[in-house]
Amino acid sequence: MSIEYPYPLHPRLRPYVEIIEWLTEAAAESARRTAGKLRRRPPRRGLTLQPGVGTPLWNELVKQVTPLLRQRGRKVHLARILGISRQRLHVCLKAQAGCLDAERTLLLLAWLCARRQGRELVLGVWSL
Repeated sequence: MSIEYPYPLHPRLRPYVEIIEWLTEAAAESARRTAGKLRRRPPRRGLTLQPGVGTPLWNELVKQVTPLLRQRGRKVHLARILGISRQRLHVCLKAQAGCLDAERTLLLLAWLCARRQGRELVLGVWSL
């Protein structure tokens, strides 16, 4: 499903928009499946979100990134790009006990988009 935008979209942004649309649809589906399982609690102010049933977009992003990290050295490379330690990357993606901040999440999304296009994202620069 593709959304028609009221303004022209730059060709380089098209893959990002498509991945964001796809993640949003997948997260909505995941949220529908787990809707009955979610215990409603009032949000606690000032605390970081923890991954779980209440973070369907994050869960779907992790699900899409994980298969791309199976090759030896990919996790280290991604951790360097994100500017975090390997241990922190493990906590966020594998153990699912934490989330990345906004800037690093956007960088992770750009990395995912680049990998899907068969490109490498090297310290924020596109390379062929």
